[in-house]
Amino acid sequence: MQRRLSATIIGVVMGALLLTGAVTFALAAHAARNRTRIQLAAEATDVATAVKAEFNGGRDARNLLAILRAPFKDENAVLLIVTKTGQLVDLNRGLKAATLPAGLRASELHTGQLLSGREVSGSHGTTIFAAAPFTSTFTLAKGDAPTVTQVVILTRSPDTGLTQALPWFLLSAAIVLLIAALVGDWLGRRIIRPLREAEAVTSKIAAGDLSAQIPIPDHPYAELASLATSINTMAAALARSKGMERQFLLSVSHDLRTPLTSIRGFAEAIADGAAPDNERAGEVIAAEARRLERLVKDLLDLARFDARRFGLDPRSVDVVEVAADTGEGFRPKAEELGLRLDFQAPTTGAVTASADPDRLAQVVANLVENALKYARSRVLVGVASSAQGAVIWVDDDGPGIPPEDLPRVFDRLFMSSRYPARQVGTGLGLAIVAELVSAMGGSVRAESPT
Repeated sequence: MQRRLSATIIGVVMGALLLTGAVTFALAAHAARNRTRIQLAAEATDVATAVKAEFNGGRDARNLLAILRAPFKDENAVLLIVTKTGQLVDLNRGLKAATLPAGLRASELHTGQLLSGREVSGSHGTTIFAAAPFTSTFTLAKGDAPTVTQVVILTRSPDTGLTQALPWFLLSAAIVLLIAALVGDWLGRRIIRPLREAEAVTSKIAAGDLSAQIPIPDHPYAELASLATSINTMAAALARSKGMERQFLLSVSHDLRTPLTSIRGFAEAIADGAAPDNERAGEVIAAEARRLERLVKDLLDLARFDARRFGLDPRSVDVVEVAADTGEGFRPKAEELGLRLDFQAPTTGAVTASADPDRLAQVVANLVENALKYARSRVLVGVASSAQGAVIWVDDDGPGIPPEDLPRVFDRLFMSSRYPARQVGTGLGLAIVAELVSAMGGSVRAESPT
């Protein structure tokens, strides 16, 4: 990756240099052409003025151009006559059709403008030309001295300076690319080092070492620091989840072992004829078997939630009726534990919601079971109507939930051991509540005065 990063930086810099150089040279060439055209037009005007003075003075000025153009080795200069029909003829060829320099065409010289006394300038390929007209009289072979329009045409190849600038550009480009390579290598090392550290730590985490942490330097890149923090947070969360999973498995194992021990003990006593009361022993075996059945059912429910393989039959439900009937089913258990179970609901108006009645009853049952574990003297089941919909709550007068545990009480692996609890339910009820309420489009939360 370090090599690819360095190569990418060098490639980007090289592309930027090429693009900048191309644009700069194009603009320089355009500016040079414009500058040459303006200068050439001024020179053509000056030459035309000098030639006109010679002609009007009665002297033969046809050799004057050779003298005027001597300092300009790359310049072509011609003196032509523009006839009234727009034809260009050459004095030196006996007024025959002129051969234009640098491959110019008569149409490019706009002879109409020349006849009207206006200058013409432009470009033909890489050649710049300027034509300056003037009127003069000269003696023909017959002795006539007519006034004619003559034109001085100058051509020149513009000097863009590219020949002189190119070696310096190549030298500066090489220096810039060298600097880019050094910067790319340094930047690559600076970025790759923490990534390699992150790779090493994630490999340890994958191998089971959840205590591995990535060192965060004092002045890191913000993105790399965020990555390191995220990986460290992930490792801590995995370690915490693994601890909770271990605690969960120990708790479930205990919940399985306790009823199995009772079932096995009473079954062996009955088989050996040593049970003092076979009927009571049978009741204990049946009760513990139901407890095992409920635990296995809750574990299967959680497995179905993970696989999203549980069904819902939502319809309009009387929430008061479902909550009241479910709560009433726990009244014998509450009385057995010495607790008072109360129910509170609106006296007027029905409270309805779109939900699966059986799953809603399961939610209420799990909440009541959890309250029976910790209540000191009473449990209250309540139903109300709000702007968001139906609200069900279960309240008890137990010791409360520590603030640090409130966000996690509905986690399936969370088992609080801060306060002793009665043996009611399986300990998986709140996790099932959270899954079912979410599946039915609701929300659930825990509150505590502590």
